[in-house]
Amino acid sequence: MKLLNKLPVSELAELSNFSKSYISHVKHKKRPPSKRLLEELERLNGRGNGKEAEIDRAIHLFLESRQQGLSLGTINGFYAKYLCKAVPILGLIPTPKQINRFLSALSCSPGGKNAHFRALRAFYNWVYSPRSEFDLRGKENPIVWVDAPKVPKLILPSLSKEQTELLITRARDMRDKAVIALFVESGLRLSELSNIRQHDIDWQTRTIRVIGKGNKEGYAPFGPLQYLKTWLQEYKPKAGESIWGLKARGIQLMLGSLARETGLPCNPHTFRRTFACLLRKAGVDTMTIKDL
Repeated sequence: MKLLNKLPVSELAELSNFSKSYISHVKHKKRPPSKRLLEELERLNGRGNGKEAEIDRAIHLFLESRQQGLSLGTINGFYAKYLCKAVPILGLIPTPKQINRFLSALSCSPGGKNAHFRALRAFYNWVYSPRSEFDLRGKENPIVWVDAPKVPKLILPSLSKEQTELLITRARDMRDKAVIALFVESGLRLSELSNIRQHDIDWQTRTIRVIGKGNKEGYAPFGPLQYLKTWLQEYKPKAGESIWGLKARGIQLMLGSLARETGLPCNPHTFRRTFACLLRKAGVDTMTIKDL
């Protein structure tokens, strides 16, 4: 019953799949706890008796196994974020029913539930494999029997050529114009664009060397040189420094301000989609766009 006093009503209701009013009545001793609630509290409290250390170790080893091929942002911002919330509740040997109940009780959007599921699927597939060194190979992996939460298929926005030109026109200075133009011309991610150094740019081939997700090296094409060349003539960055004079967060703030001013979606993901859409409209085949 310790969890009943420790956790707030809303969180306990979400985790146990009981209504807030019922949990509140039990918490304030207006109603006795049902047998099912007691069983649920015992399950949620199952981190004791040595299980907590085993769960923490499993999550730690899983995150270590992801370090080759994935960025730290994906490991910490996706896997660690969702697993550290879900696995201590579910444990290492949950039933499919418990996983389904946990996902259904989440108060987040369908996309958030799907993200929880994808993190759990990767974790339990690893835990129940020989690579994990956990003695679970004789047991059936419960995630196999859990269906992914449905996510609405939305058409995400991209910009037209005219809208892109409007954003560049309304940008505050030459640096901001160069940032927007390069996003649209190259399809770079925010982390890739923000870390460009002067020696990464090959003016002859019009490509930029970048380090992408999973620490993979790649070369991104870029189009007209006008804004980028003019900005570098103005700024003259020191060797080894970013050509922008600001970090990724500064670029996000600049784009957010421009979005509020123009009413247009103005973020790296929209520019990345715009890059692909403009190439497709120009007749470039989808496989080439995918490679780019």
